[in-house]
Amino acid sequence: MITVHHLNNSRSQRILWLLEELGADYEIVSYQRDATTNLAPESLKKVHPLGKSPVITDGNATVAESGAIVEYLIRKHGRDKFMPAEDTPEFVSYLHWMHYAEGSAMLPVMLTLYVMRLGDAGKPLHPRLESETQNHFGYMESAIGNRNFFVGNDLTGADIQLTFPLEAAKSLGLLAPFPKLNDYLTRMHERPAYKRGIERGGQYDLGK
Repeated sequence: MITVHHLNNSRSQRILWLLEELGADYEIVSYQRDATTNLAPESLKKVHPLGKSPVITDGNATVAESGAIVEYLIRKHGRDKFMPAEDTPEFVSYLHWMHYAEGSAMLPVMLTLYVMRLGDAGKPLHPRLESETQNHFGYMESAIGNRNFFVGNDLTGADIQLTFPLEAAKSLGLLAPFPKLNDYLTRMHERPAYKRGIERGGQYDLGK
């Protein structure tokens, strides 16, 4: 049985979504952020030394990091779905978007979140942040274009990964200038498996 150590309003929600797409059996151990600090509870460190979510256990395996979890689940439980064959050109694109989600797309989102907390002291950084947001989200806007998915003609792990940066950006008001990304995000949210993941995981404000 797969166990998902699930933190509210976190990257672990996309793991629940993927498991629903896979039709896999899983259970959830839920954790709540501190109401004051918004940080994960110390109890998560009993599962993994970093004390972060998501973390899954699958038999004797403990897997942390969203991208690693997505790849692990697809390779072990995907039944040749949710990733292109490795000998196809689409696989290179798949690798790019899988790693781009956290390696690049999340950077301007996280920096914006922290700079917002600085108030007036952060104003000198606003032009650079706006430039980086336009650069990265403009790139994704152009890439998705009129496509339904970022890679190929079906949902892949790349879409699972990319949806979270878009949700986080939308929660900070950064996604308004990018209509194609907004439309794409709406399509992902309308998937039955996405909705089932929300039902299993509980309140998820980033998904609104």
